[in-house]
Amino acid sequence: MSEQREQEKSIIEQFIVPFFHLERRYPLFPGKKSIEAEAKLLGLSETDLDLNRKNAINNAKQAAIELLKEEEITDLLEQLPFDGTETIVGFGHSTTEDDQGWFQILAELLEIVVDNAKFNFINAGISGNTTSEALRRLDRDVLIHEPDWVFADLGIYDVQRLNITPNRVLLPLSETWENLNSIQETLGEYVTNPIVWLTPTPVISELIEEHLLHEFTIHDKDLAQLIEIISGKKGIVIDPQGKRMGDGPDAWNYLSDGLNHSLSGHINTVREILKGLVRERVRS
Repeated sequence: MSEQREQEKSIIEQFIVPFFHLERRYPLFPGKKSIEAEAKLLGLSETDLDLNRKNAINNAKQAAIELLKEEEITDLLEQLPFDGTETIVGFGHSTTEDDQGWFQILAELLEIVVDNAKFNFINAGISGNTTSEALRRLDRDVLIHEPDWVFADLGIYDVQRLNITPNRVLLPLSETWENLNSIQETLGEYVTNPIVWLTPTPVISELIEEHLLHEFTIHDKDLAQLIEIISGKKGIVIDPQGKRMGDGPDAWNYLSDGLNHSLSGHINTVREILKGLVRERVRS
């Protein structure tokens, strides 16, 4: 295999496969559940695609097992508001869709610790989604499942500044506010439990700008305004200051694109989710 092909395969396996699931993006496509169709689209063999997905799930499971070794985590798990029969939806963009992301780690963790677990976990993450795109598919991807809990991980792609239009964010802040407000009000009508909002985390802008797959950047000032909006939402806000990736933020919590999270970064998110859920239960 040529050096160029090796590089392409590496990018596909690290930055495309974990963040691309055919049936989520194209729910009406007849071949949406065909691994053959998905593998051909991604330029991989069926064996490689299957192995890649299984490895990611295994990474998430191992991350859950490592979390169980932390005394603070085991204490928190004993206080969670779940009985094992809930339908739980992760509604977001790439950090939610990620095969070894926070949602998958959380699912693995709950399956391990809850007796006779019969959870229904729905990953409704689609990489690159803005809040406008998320709002458009809210009924199709979330409400249809009649969820007991919704974890919302939204907004960071609203504040991207495209390379061709660097003087403006993709969506005006007012539109982001309106979209999130509509999502909040709609979910409030159908979901009994409070929405769990994940604040966006800082990014490493220079890595985003250097990365071959990204044609945008994200500025700290834009991200700070987004974090402020989400921190003010009704429900359970996880990590209101967006500090869970370190004050730097710490590079080891990110993939090489400076935007998406590494396994350690996702583990940090799960820790904060558990703390937030328990705080809310104690408060109520």
